[in-house]
Amino acid sequence: MSPLPELRYPSVPEMFARAQALAAREPGLCALRQVGVSRAGRPLHLLSVGQARRAVLVVAGAHANEPTGGSTLLVLAERVLSDRELRAGTSWHFLLCADPDGASLHVTPAPRSLLDYHLGFYRPTGAEQPEWSPSVLPPDRLPPETRTLTRVIDELRPYLQVTLHGTDLGGSWVQLTKDVPGLAEPFAKSAAELHIPVETGASDAAGWPASGPGVHVMPGPDSGVPYPSMPDDARHSTWYHAHRYGGLTAVVEVPMWASDLVDDPAPHPEPEAALRGLAARLLRDARQVERVLAEALPRLEGVDGPLLRAARWALELIPGLAEDWAHTSPAGTTMAYVGSVDAFGRRLPLRAAAMLLRVLREADDRAAPRLERLVAAWCDAFAQRFRARWVPLEHQVEHQSRTVLVAARQARERVA
Repeated sequence: MSPLPELRYPSVPEMFARAQALAAREPGLCALRQVGVSRAGRPLHLLSVGQARRAVLVVAGAHANEPTGGSTLLVLAERVLSDRELRAGTSWHFLLCADPDGASLHVTPAPRSLLDYHLGFYRPTGAEQPEWSPSVLPPDRLPPETRTLTRVIDELRPYLQVTLHGTDLGGSWVQLTKDVPGLAEPFAKSAAELHIPVETGASDAAGWPASGPGVHVMPGPDSGVPYPSMPDDARHSTWYHAHRYGGLTAVVEVPMWASDLVDDPAPHPEPEAALRGLAARLLRDARQVERVLAEALPRLEGVDGPLLRAARWALELIPGLAEDWAHTSPAGTTMAYVGSVDAFGRRLPLRAAAMLLRVLREADDRAAPRLERLVAAWCDAFAQRFRARWVPLEHQVEHQSRTVLVAARQARERVA
């Protein structure tokens, strides 16, 4: 893995301070207000630029482990504030962090390697993720972060919601709840200029139609899902809430470390056999983490919390997912798709192990050194297999920002 330049992702308090400074600098154009609170009582803030009825909503921090979105949101707010044309007939609204509780637990603001990133890793259970909770919980049990997000959408009625996501290692792609004609070409051009691979076979969008390389349109409600065992379904997420007002959602993904293995459209010679092999490895890796957990659990009596919940939840997903890969027809047959599934299969047990390691370290448990060696070995193997190269933070942010601005322009023409 190549050496990294100095980098740092902003914390939620740092984002709030910068948003405050923007609002104070241009009080006639900017307003910063609290729109809700998290489960732990942390405030959720919305920065608004302009007052036009036609609105764009940009959401950062829906996944705590995807930090690029916070940097991108701040850059976008600055650009909108300084560019009168971007504000012409459109107001822009920026939800600084959709999950501040999660952001407080993912503690790698300046990762130097995949291992560094994972040693402070946190990603909550599906029920605790603000965008995904509606797909796994009944309406009366939704967390306050989800209710805040949907309330903001109800208030603004955005023609476009953009949610800023990312991946640790892979490429860039876009997920749309409705097609945005004209987005694919500038998206691909931006990625090429910034040396970011386009993830043409993203496992997150497996089986979805594509309007161009890396630009995936979510299927309709009557279509099936490629991984039946997975409890969440994008069609029941908050991404579709904007549809009741004629709007749509774009999910813009960008990698921290890039790999050209996810940008190869060539047919895979044996995709079914490859996925069976990946399913078997996924189960083997999960069993290694499960053995450590089972051995340590008697010593963790009384220990509970979001890290342990999330680790166990990730492990619970694995048997069904392995079954999906091994016994259903592949949703894609390209080298890129198999590469994306390979990355997903490495990522899930690694994340479970990393979060369990944090629990064991906190408890000063004797199993921690053994699990740390496993996490380190998996991080090294992940980076080596995918020939990981760091994407400079300014390139991550620039590509994500460009994609948001093009999506806003093209979606506006769609609804004009």
